[in-house]
Amino acid sequence: MDFWQNIYSQFDPIAFSIGSVSVHWYGIMYAFALLSAIYVAKWFINYDNIDIKQEIFDSYVWWAEIGVILGARIGYILFYDPHTMYYLTHPWQIFNPFIDGTYVGISGMSYHGAFIGFLIASLLFCKKNKVSFWFITDIAVLGISFGYIFGRFGNFFNQELIGRVTDVPWAIYVDGVLRHPSQLYEAILEGLVIFLILIYFRNRKKFDGQLAIIYALAYSIARIVAELFRQPDSQLGFLYGGWLTMGMLISFCVMLVTIIILIVMKKRIS
Repeated sequence: MDFWQNIYSQFDPIAFSIGSVSVHWYGIMYAFALLSAIYVAKWFINYDNIDIKQEIFDSYVWWAEIGVILGARIGYILFYDPHTMYYLTHPWQIFNPFIDGTYVGISGMSYHGAFIGFLIASLLFCKKNKVSFWFITDIAVLGISFGYIFGRFGNFFNQELIGRVTDVPWAIYVDGVLRHPSQLYEAILEGLVIFLILIYFRNRKKFDGQLAIIYALAYSIARIVAELFRQPDSQLGFLYGGWLTMGMLISFCVMLVTIIILIVMKKRIS
């Protein structure tokens, strides 16, 4: 247990370096997240004999990934970054990995922003290729929920999105203070648990879009729960009453919109 509690002092977030460029475990985990999401989605397409052409889905993957990357970065700037106006007036800096000529990478990504970017990219792809939006997103969320696990592992290895102060036996030291390993809670709650829920419902769904709706609702609930153990972003703190965080607020909004969509869809198919 002592090793676990002091794991950050014994773990180097940099996996290896190529010249002056350092490759972090964070980046490796995010690469695993992408690759595993694609693999899992394709596996279910083949296993469940889902009627979609391979070339269509391969093309969709590129659209979705571009939407995720753009949405994640822009979402962070809009929701979390204290220098929002600077980036909005200097948009070329949003994806600039250099500061004063030194490579520092791109930090600051929002999952909710990635989710919105994914939805927009999916809508555009489906409109262009005349594919059902709800049909293809039902497939996508199976892969997304699995890949999400590696994304949160990346946050853990990068020693970011730290948990709140606690004295539970499995707490870890962060700058000399014991905290919840909240990134791992999120990997389990928002990743693994939701993935298993979707597996259960995938052949029991009543209409296209049901898996996507279950995913959005389940993620919102899981995120709200996980935020109770996660330290609020230092630049924002609590938004209200010493308990409401930005992650909770956005999750509540997503939940509300998803419930409205569910009601509308049920009325259409009844």
